[in-house]
Amino acid sequence: MLEKSKEIISTAKVKMSDAVAFLEEDLKTYRAGKANPAVFNAVMVNYYGSMTPVPQVASVTVPDAKTMLIQPWEKKMIPIIEKAIMDANIGFTPQNNGEQIRINVPALTEERRKDLVKKAKVAGENAKISIRNARRDGIEMLKKLQKDGMPEDVAKDAENEIQKETDIFTKKIDEILVVKEKEIMTV
Repeated sequence: MLEKSKEIISTAKVKMSDAVAFLEEDLKTYRAGKANPAVFNAVMVNYYGSMTPVPQVASVTVPDAKTMLIQPWEKKMIPIIEKAIMDANIGFTPQNNGEQIRINVPALTEERRKDLVKKAKVAGENAKISIRNARRDGIEMLKKLQKDGMPEDVAKDAENEIQKETDIFTKKIDEILVVKEKEIMTV
């Protein structure tokens, strides 16, 4: 029974870790006033019938802090990528020269910065919900095992361990959000 409780704790910890990793990846796509090719990971283009992220159909480079270049593998993708960037509403106006797409990164307005911070906080809250769901699932599994004969003290110890992990991961999300908010609000 002790092994089973450790397995449940481990499963909950993995789910919580996944929620934090997902949040970190999501926040990379938030533009903070400087050129960051990760913003195109969420921009999808129709590539031979399937929706594909821009970095999978083109090379995205950053020659300087305020410019990004998108070099499609196929020239016929240039107008499709341009349209996808405009439709994604990420605040960029693409310019193409027939060979590649140039993106000049404008400074963020105060209003846009505040919107990004709000969006980041919502993403953080969703990650916290995932963590709480992992805690709830773990505790429910422990209660089922307790009905099947697991000693109460073993179940309580495991429940306390899951709560400790929940607190650790929730604090980690708060720290990530503070760093991202500072990054977004820095002009």
